[in-house]
Amino acid sequence: MFNAITHSTIYVLDQDEALDFYVGKLELEVCADIPLGFMRWLTVCVPGHPEREILLEKPGPPSMSEETAEQVRELVSKGATAGTLFFSTDNCRKTYETLLARGVEFTEEPTDRPYGIDCGLRDPFGNNIRFCERKS
Repeated sequence: MFNAITHSTIYVLDQDEALDFYVGKLELEVCADIPLGFMRWLTVCVPGHPEREILLEKPGPPSMSEETAEQVRELVSKGATAGTLFFSTDNCRKTYETLLARGVEFTEEPTDRPYGIDCGLRDPFGNNIRFCERKS
């Protein structure tokens, strides 16, 4: 059957703003930026890991009707359709301080948990992001 997850999708309202956030602030790298005419196929990934891409999709055709896309855009703007991304890091507190200095807004500061140290933030569109320094 299946042997990998290759792509995940989160909705963004502005792909250029999403690039600024995901590449400029989080230091992910662009895997693909392809104008298809009917949509822009824009993916990012953790540097050195192109096998797992995040599609930064603007709601609209061809995956949904324009009427549905408008409803989804409204929900996205309210943070109601937020996706969630989970990243790992070698040093949660240092990553937190670096991103905080870049103006990233956090929903939760680094917190000790039974599985490690993790914290939470949101992207400019309401998508939840967490990253964790796992216990050894």
